[in-house]
Amino acid sequence: MLKVILADDEIQVRKGLRMKVDWKEEGFQIVDEASNGQEVLELLQNIKVDVVITDMRMPIMDGVEFAKRCHQDFPTIKVIVLSGYSDFDYVRSSMKEGVRDYLLKPVAPDELNDALRRIRKEIEDERRKQGELAKMSQFVYSHLQEVQEQYLLHLVKDELLQLNLVKDRLRQLHLDNFANENVKVQFLTVEIREDNNNPNRLKELWQPFQMFCREIAKEHRGTYSFYNPSYANMVHFVQLIDLDLENDISNLVKKVQQNAKRFFSLETVIGIGSIVNGLIEFRTGYISSLLSWSQSQLGSHSQVIDQAVTREEGFNFSPDFERRLTNSIENVDFKMFKESLNTVLGEGDNQSVLSFSFVANRVLFLLGSLAKKYDIETNDIQKTIWNCQQSIWELCSQSKVIKYLVQLAQLIIEKVRMTRFSSGKVLMDSIRHYLDEHYGSEISLSLLSELFHINSAYLSETFKNHVGQNFSDYLVNLRMEKAKQFLKDKHLKIIDVANLVGFSNSGYFSTVFKKHFGQTPVEYRNSIE
Repeated sequence: MLKVILADDEIQVRKGLRMKVDWKEEGFQIVDEASNGQEVLELLQNIKVDVVITDMRMPIMDGVEFAKRCHQDFPTIKVIVLSGYSDFDYVRSSMKEGVRDYLLKPVAPDELNDALRRIRKEIEDERRKQGELAKMSQFVYSHLQEVQEQYLLHLVKDELLQLNLVKDRLRQLHLDNFANENVKVQFLTVEIREDNNNPNRLKELWQPFQMFCREIAKEHRGTYSFYNPSYANMVHFVQLIDLDLENDISNLVKKVQQNAKRFFSLETVIGIGSIVNGLIEFRTGYISSLLSWSQSQLGSHSQVIDQAVTREEGFNFSPDFERRLTNSIENVDFKMFKESLNTVLGEGDNQSVLSFSFVANRVLFLLGSLAKKYDIETNDIQKTIWNCQQSIWELCSQSKVIKYLVQLAQLIIEKVRMTRFSSGKVLMDSIRHYLDEHYGSEISLSLLSELFHINSAYLSETFKNHVGQNFSDYLVNLRMEKAKQFLKDKHLKIIDVANLVGFSNSGYFSTVFKKHFGQTPVEYRNSIE
């Protein structure tokens, strides 16, 4: 039902309008009445309305002035003005000020019916177009933005091998600013909470809230949003720090909280991370925003926690140490893992709660990344990761956190052992899973052999035996199939599609595509249109 307000300073006129139309039959519902334009504007602050039918001459604020104000503050509302013959030319000239239609008084029932039907058709057409635009917007998101978000998550969670390749990939995805060696960034973690503790409502609003966060990110230069499936009801922002825009982070925080409350009636808890330098510190910045968030109070009231992690905390988590932990897992050396873990999280260490939580999160991220790499994210492993994360957030049980990390490492080592000493199928499945996620990056046999700690010649032979084609053919086939999906989105240029699937040169991409499918990318796109 489309909602209507009637505005006239004579109550008898309003009663007459109610009787002239079978409002329900025509798809309308009169939700309120007013005696002047000012009253209508006040009503519109609290109720959602589609149509206002107003008299031309009213005290305090007449119909044309109301239409002008309504058009400024509520541009989607349709205004029909009722006027006498003497006002006809004035009302007609006001069409550009927001009046959608006008009727001469006294209004005949059939004329009012016709006007309402025209308005209803117009509203339905607009909503259909909005729906189509929303679908198209979602379609565009499902390509370039989705790949961008996945890659941002990769930067904060997974191993970053060969930084020069990472920077190339960032440029391909139009994330050039992050490839700068001296880039400074700051992360925000935003959790939505609901007043009445209704989890179903949070589920219903989750996707609209994600889209809302993407729109806010677009409005703030150098800002991107992404989400981590491991954390329910959370969206993360990463923002380039510009010294000329000192208050930009506070503006972003304010906008998120105010609009989440206004549009969704949701409370938000925001953790502000520390400012970090360069790609190798992305994970540090991300975890620091999670740690700030973890110090929020329970309850549904909105909060902002800014307890930035400083370098003075002296975190003992170097790249060499991270590599040692990784090697202990991939070489199925449980004893080495426990010894390494105790050097940074052991009972004897003199460190702050914040420092302990930070390092524990780094270890947990590393283990989660390894579980994902080997495609072994079983229910047991997911449950242990969650229990460990909960213990870290509690900030009160060092021994419990270490216990869960050791337990998680043991589970992963057993799965890696099965992978290593199987016939090769499990390992090849893990590699194919990795390729399915990273097909757009620069990938070679040597990179995979380094990543999975196996000989490249053995990898090449085993891959062909189990998959049925050699590595390079498999990768090309995978990229070409992905390219077909991207080409369905006409908003993406051919060079964009080429970059998304791992080609830096559109000409070479077109040559490979035509060899594969017998059509150039442009010909394929035209054929599906």
